[in-house]
Amino acid sequence: MLLIAILIATPVAMIIHELGHLVAARSCKVPASELGLGLGPKLCGFSWGSIRFTLRLLPLGSFVRLDGAVLKQRSVRQQLLVHLGGIIFNLVACLATYGTVFGWINFLIAAGNMLPLYQHDGWKCGLVLTRDLLQRKSQPVERAFTFSGGFVSLAIVAAIIRVLS
Repeated sequence: MLLIAILIATPVAMIIHELGHLVAARSCKVPASELGLGLGPKLCGFSWGSIRFTLRLLPLGSFVRLDGAVLKQRSVRQQLLVHLGGIIFNLVACLATYGTVFGWINFLIAAGNMLPLYQHDGWKCGLVLTRDLLQRKSQPVERAFTFSGGFVSLAIVAAIIRVLS
């Protein structure tokens, strides 16, 4: 029964996460064209307003396709809100369903996305802040941030596993 709960809760929590990004993007006037569950080739989909909702072959993630050029024109605060929108929605869902499998799944998705792993929300926020501090893009600094973010993320996960075992 626990496995079934996890298999149902995970995609629902992933959709909640992406809806958080979508709501934040809309509030900052950043256009979005797609919300996808899964990666790879499209299996099916439907449109609702200007957003295309798709189900993809590989159940390994989810995404919202935003207009990146418009997002980069927004203030640092707005960019951070859009990147953190999914984490915020997951934490709200976690608190609303505290003590349930669904609550834990939302917590884990939020925590995982806060890590500065490549293409995760924590990494994107780090790039926004780094570019703001430097007042420009710097490929060497961004590569160093990406590498060190991966290393720090591994160290955090290793420490958590050690504490829990």
